[in-house]
Amino acid sequence: MLTPDPAGLLLAAAAVVLLLQILRLSLRWRIGRHAEVDWMGGFAGLPHAYLHTVHEIVSREPAVARMHMLVAGGLIAAVLLSLPLHLAGLGGRALAVLVVLAVMATGIGAAADILRRQPVRPTHLSGGPYERFPFAIALVAGFLGLAALPPFFGFEPGVEGWLVIDGVGAVGLTWLLAGVWRGPLRHAVAGALHLIAHPRPGRPSGRIETALVPLDLRAERLGVDRAADFNWNRLVAFDACVQCGRCERACPAFAAGQPLNPKRLIQDLVAATGSDAAFYGGSPHPGLSPEATAVRELVSPGTLWACTTCRACVQECPMLIEHVDAVIDLRRYAALETGAVPEKAADALVALRETGTVSVQKISARLDWATDLDLPRLGPEGTCDVLLWIGEGGFDARHQRTLRALCRLLRAARVDYAVLEEEPDCGDLARRLGDEATFQVLAQATVAALSGRNFARIVTADPHALHCLAREYPAFGGVWQVVHHSVLLLSLVKSGSLELQPTGDRCVTYHDPCYLGRYMGEFDAPRRLLQAAGIHIVEMERARSRASCCGGGGGAALADIPGRRRIPEIRMDHARETGAPVIAVACPGCMQMLEGVPGIHPEVADLAELILPSLVTRP
Repeated sequence: MLTPDPAGLLLAAAAVVLLLQILRLSLRWRIGRHAEVDWMGGFAGLPHAYLHTVHEIVSREPAVARMHMLVAGGLIAAVLLSLPLHLAGLGGRALAVLVVLAVMATGIGAAADILRRQPVRPTHLSGGPYERFPFAIALVAGFLGLAALPPFFGFEPGVEGWLVIDGVGAVGLTWLLAGVWRGPLRHAVAGALHLIAHPRPGRPSGRIETALVPLDLRAERLGVDRAADFNWNRLVAFDACVQCGRCERACPAFAAGQPLNPKRLIQDLVAATGSDAAFYGGSPHPGLSPEATAVRELVSPGTLWACTTCRACVQECPMLIEHVDAVIDLRRYAALETGAVPEKAADALVALRETGTVSVQKISARLDWATDLDLPRLGPEGTCDVLLWIGEGGFDARHQRTLRALCRLLRAARVDYAVLEEEPDCGDLARRLGDEATFQVLAQATVAALSGRNFARIVTADPHALHCLAREYPAFGGVWQVVHHSVLLLSLVKSGSLELQPTGDRCVTYHDPCYLGRYMGEFDAPRRLLQAAGIHIVEMERARSRASCCGGGGGAALADIPGRRRIPEIRMDHARETGAPVIAVACPGCMQMLEGVPGIHPEVADLAELILPSLVTRP
């Protein structure tokens, strides 16, 4: 028979209140659209999601990881151990000892959380309820510790003693549980459900999933202009935000003073579901008042179009929230329903629809740079091993130098390659700008252009085209092996088809393109290729998966949202700090953005250009 003591009754009451708060939250999430969820797989993968995927991200800041483990682990353990101790009178002294140890761990973690905000709170950390939250945790831990003392020492505290103990507990638990609706504890409640029902099911298990879901162009409403247009599990994802500020620190637009703070963006979307956003205690969107709104009631136009879609925010989020997916959904509504696209971006979309290129040139002009190279063409019934995808960079004089270097390397390695006579645009820019209709037209044209042609793989020096063709085209019937030119060149070096010999003492710093690194997971091939040519690499402080964006992705260069600085200028400062005389790049967009930085700066060169001097020519 259960023999609950006063502490057990208070814990039982708190459990009821918690369930009611969760029900209240679920009613808000129900306004979202239907989403298919693999519940069995989600529940089965939850331990791995928390203990491995989430922990790996949190552990990038070891001190914070230790604090989080002490607070979360200690409090959960203390509560779970206290329930049988106080509800059923089980365990006695032995269980009380474990409760006290868990309480001590919680207290140490709460103290560490308080101290990291002293004497001045770091700007990326939210204040308000988040600043007071450790004190609520400390009160609850104190209550559990006091309640464990009677069974620990074997005495009965009496009515007066229980009034004091439960008084502390009532204040702490009320304070803590209030955060389920409009405070920090909402993250804990929504977080578990978010990881179970994640919109990208592979991410909690650690897989890279970046392809956008095709939009049904026959739908009554295209894109998102209100909270109810999001799938319900995306609304859960927004509530899973713990306001840790990691996305804010990683965001290139925020660093440049453009009106985008990804942490604030998520809270804008939370507020759109009917939640009271007054508890937000973090930084606003730079240059905007906290009340500024526009794309209907969700976010301002500057916020929407400042995003470079670099996924730095997504990479840093410990709760695996998909900020960029939300931005694209909002852009789809703006582009397809209202036509509210920045002027230069709108001009580019018109050019794509009318000419098939962003550069307002004939598709056939894409190969004008190679008139003297006699490039082999892949006809409708043609065959080759490698189809070289040129991309929009074929119209850019600077990238043409990269393409010429790449062709020389392929010929030196005797690669059987060819190009298309009239290569269509893959549509990446249209998709990032939200114009899904134009993207789908271009995707269908590309699939049609490649049907009947026989090739083993597609190779491109453009990571945006790489990601589009490799990850997003399978949904439209385009399933091919697509690799970056760094991967192909490295394989040729390893096989001996391409022989490189170091020339001089050369030093570079390598800039990771967002769409090659965070989108495709390729960080090593470019570095190993440079090293094979005897080139020494000095890494920037922000490199590999945590590299800073050049500012050219997602159509941001066309949106041209003003800020305190330009994003490529910030990245150039990172490169200057290394002292390297050359910045190695692996993307025509990065080349264009970094070379466009005014003033004296390191030379910018593509991987193919950099290794070409090391090529050992054969007789």
